[in-house]
Amino acid sequence: MIEVRDLAFGYPRGGFELRVNELGVARGESVAVVGPSGCGKTTFLHLLAGILAPASGRVVVDGVEVSELGREDRQDFRALAVGLVFQEFELLDYLDVLDNVLLPYRVSPALTLDTAARRRAVELVEQVGLANKRSTFPRQLSQGERQRVAVCRSLVTRPKVLFGDEPTANLDADNRDHVMDTLFRYTEERRAPLVVVTHDRELRDRFDTLLDVRELAP
Repeated sequence: MIEVRDLAFGYPRGGFELRVNELGVARGESVAVVGPSGCGKTTFLHLLAGILAPASGRVVVDGVEVSELGREDRQDFRALAVGLVFQEFELLDYLDVLDNVLLPYRVSPALTLDTAARRRAVELVEQVGLANKRSTFPRQLSQGERQRVAVCRSLVTRPKVLFGDEPTANLDADNRDHVMDTLFRYTEERRAPLVVVTHDRELRDRFDTLLDVRELAP
């Protein structure tokens, strides 16, 4: 499902370089990306998701060679195939819960906002226990509630792969488990790979694979 080979990336001003010789993530596999701060975990995730383009090498996701796509095509690919959950939620304060969930449909020309998409958004919000807060704005939500909205947004397009960048770092234990349960349930039901950057040692045993970024290249 995800294949990486001979990947190299460095920031223009130098001082950091990431290399990955070879990596494969199977359909339905869950992977925890670990390592100390500054070792390249988020950079690695962004390369897999097509947010960043490598200097060389290949990144293939669901048969699409993401590393060969131009910027706009990578954006369309993410809209159609990728679900992203960020540590800081990335919700828009002037949109209510339901409109934040539907945001991918409003910002990407690759997606069509129709009745089915709206129904899917409502169903997701209900599944995470926010049915009575569909018209509530982010500033009126708790940390855990905001992250649940972010998770719904990542799932509303029925992505083929899920990525998370410290998605539970700002949450208490109960909300952390609620968020991860939702992501793992989707992975199991849809056979979608789940790749999550995390520092939380209590989460590691839930993943199929533990991947230390420092060990991706000799």
